[in-house]
Amino acid sequence: METQLAQALQNRLYFVLEQLQSMAKELPVKYQQRINHELLSGLANTLLHDTIFEIVKGLKDIQDVTEKHLFQSRLKFLEQQRLERHSLKEKKGTSPEYTSELKRIQTKQRMEQKQNDMKIIMQIDQKVSDQQVMMEKAGVPGFHVTNDPSEIRLQMYLFEFIFRLSEMPLPPAMQEEEG
Repeated sequence: METQLAQALQNRLYFVLEQLQSMAKELPVKYQQRINHELLSGLANTLLHDTIFEIVKGLKDIQDVTEKHLFQSRLKFLEQQRLERHSLKEKKGTSPEYTSELKRIQTKQRMEQKQNDMKIIMQIDQKVSDQQVMMEKAGVPGFHVTNDPSEIRLQMYLFEFIFRLSEMPLPPAMQEEEG
């Protein structure tokens, strides 16, 4: 039985490593050079059991919900601004001060929109950091907290690799006991 288990784990390891190598070849050259065999082997080892797959699926679900929420809140914000301009037009559309008042509101709204977008970016950055912490704590190679855009991009590729693997039928890590 132990031999079967060892063989099953080895089969899964080779399959996952082969898939990771194939995925890495799809990346731009500058990232291919940063993903060496040691990183892919370490990643394949962490994927022998389904724990990391479950973590990645959970993080992806949280990310999707967060992105949808942020998108909806931005649309709502923009709609409120549009209504404010429309209201001004209805109140003062033909008056001489309309143009100057509209310019003042548009300037104010551009500033507010910039602040709102910065708030959204900060929330996204926090989610990225949360994901990095979770993946690092789970022992996934290649993940650590960083603000370096190229490191974050590399981590995004690794995250995507894991997610893609989670969607594939993998060789079982353990054989079921017959009894």
